[in-house]
Amino acid sequence: MRIGELADACGVSRDTLRFYEARGLIQSRRLGNGYRDYPAETVQLMDFIRNAQRLGFSLGEIGSNVDRLWQASDPDQAVAQLLEEKLALIEARLLALQHLRDSLRQSLAMACPLRSGETPVLTR
Repeated sequence: MRIGELADACGVSRDTLRFYEARGLIQSRRLGNGYRDYPAETVQLMDFIRNAQRLGFSLGEIGSNVDRLWQASDPDQAVAQLLEEKLALIEARLLALQHLRDSLRQSLAMACPLRSGETPVLTR
């Protein structure tokens, strides 16, 4: 499949495909005339990449997991595990953000918010 055909099938630009290829997310072989030729499975891989991005995965995270997913004996289970790991990471970030929010609220209640150990200002 040529780059234009793949771009049309995936709804992305040729530049996007070239970028993903440069990042090692997709692969093509070069024909004698220098044109890129992509395997038909690349459409499915592009769907995975775009869905993973939509779910908050960075291109680096996607790239580091693509081979593992393609080689998994049970790809559905491998994807489910990857999603569980991402969910755990997001939940940990949310907890850290909640702690940061609480710390900021406590600092705002102090006479001088940037000093630690300051006595909170009493408000009515």
